[in-house]
Amino acid sequence: MSRCLTATASTASTAAIAAIVGALSLGACRGEEPFKAPVRLGGTLVQPSVLNAGRVAYLQYCRACHGDKGDGKGPAAPGMRPPPRDFRLGVFKFAGVLDQKLPRDEDLVRIVRAGLHGTAMLGWDVPPAQLDAIIQYLKTLSPKWGPAGAVGEPVTPGPDPWGQARKQGAIARGKLLYHGFAQCLGCHPAYVTRQVVYDASKRLLGSGTTDFRDAMYQPELKESEYGIKVLPPDFLVNELRSIEKGTVLQDLYRIIVAGVTGAAMPAWSPSSFPEGESDVWALAYYVRSLMELRGTAGAAELRRGLAGQPAFVASPE
Repeated sequence: MSRCLTATASTASTAAIAAIVGALSLGACRGEEPFKAPVRLGGTLVQPSVLNAGRVAYLQYCRACHGDKGDGKGPAAPGMRPPPRDFRLGVFKFAGVLDQKLPRDEDLVRIVRAGLHGTAMLGWDVPPAQLDAIIQYLKTLSPKWGPAGAVGEPVTPGPDPWGQARKQGAIARGKLLYHGFAQCLGCHPAYVTRQVVYDASKRLLGSGTTDFRDAMYQPELKESEYGIKVLPPDFLVNELRSIEKGTVLQDLYRIIVAGVTGAAMPAWSPSSFPEGESDVWALAYYVRSLMELRGTAGAAELRRGLAGQPAFVASPE
């Protein structure tokens, strides 16, 4: 579901044309009611009246970018990066559920209401009844929502064990985990020297990392299930897709534990960390500390320090 950004005159024209075409299509289809019987979607029986209403609302709000078939190839879609979601895949990056299963309705509502930063998917203030109907209709576009479709359990963070009083300790622990245990620098940039990476991995994994990427201070382009390559964010530069002001730590926790479905970001269960859920929170604190440096002199100073680091020499294991 995507509102078209109009950064240039060309895209503005495309959006205007898409709106006209969408309005004409809406008028043509308003009398059509393709759903005649209830349909079981993600374990819930949905009435045809809801699906027919959802189809009409989809044409009004979503078609321009996501297309008639939900394939992400609407008239306004060409040139959008990242491209609009292909609903036929039944895959949603920021669902926030365990085991990267199908999202709950609440997860889809969150994405529509808040949007996805840095993309053409802005937040939509769709009336609740219409939004629910749209969500149910979207499910008909992919066979994954059929009778066997399994909706995932939500990621539910426990209490933050660090808090403001222990914030610096959480950041220090998160930095160690990022570079030494989770090896986030395999996709995202590293933010410490090679020596620090080596020492951190030796401490947490028992063996110091010496196999550094050539461009370890830049993100690594990765394959995805969406037919395009994706570039993991540089936390000093990029606005994160599904992070909201006021809930940054909780949102980061959700993404760490749920992963980013269909992309290179795996799901990290709290039990996979040396100190369990406390480590997930610590990693969230560290990533937030990097995000808070975005656009500041501190970010530039960090980059300069990494560019001028001394030569790395591995010590004997």
